[in-house]
Amino acid sequence: MLRWLIVLVAAVAAALSGVTAGYAAPPNAGYAAPPDVSDKDKAFLVAAHQDNLAEIQGGQTAERQAAKQSVKDAGRKWVEDHTSLDNQVKRVAEKLKVELPGQPSEEQQAELRRLSAKSGAAFDRAWVDAQIRDHRKTLLALDEEVSSGSSQEVKNLAQAAKPVVKEHLDLVESIQSGE
Repeated sequence: MLRWLIVLVAAVAAALSGVTAGYAAPPNAGYAAPPDVSDKDKAFLVAAHQDNLAEIQGGQTAERQAAKQSVKDAGRKWVEDHTSLDNQVKRVAEKLKVELPGQPSEEQQAELRRLSAKSGAAFDRAWVDAQIRDHRKTLLALDEEVSSGSSQEVKNLAQAAKPVVKEHLDLVESIQSGE
């Protein structure tokens, strides 16, 4: 009886070590994401990462090409804040074994090229308008993830990003109203 119990405990321990090893493996090691991470959660992480990459690049462009100091300052804030947000996204994605792309989406890249072709006051107007549109869209995506995401970790990430995105929206709306 004791021998059977020892064999059973050893078998359970071996089985559990294989399960926990799969979750501890580095990303892209051939293991699936934990079961509470839905395709929607994965898509949210990918989109959030791409949005952050686009906002960082757009912020850098604003720092270089804007006419108004308020737009240059907002660009610098975007670089800092979206770098911080993206570090959080990357940490969660790595933990949940979600592979992230290396660049913004094609649509975002086209928008960045369009903005980069402008300078001075024309750049300021186009950048502020794009930021208002993008940050409103992002707030809706964050609310959607918080309300209907599967992974609590991804939902917490979305909830934590909301105040930063709202602050950015308020800032660009105040810049726009000051024009």
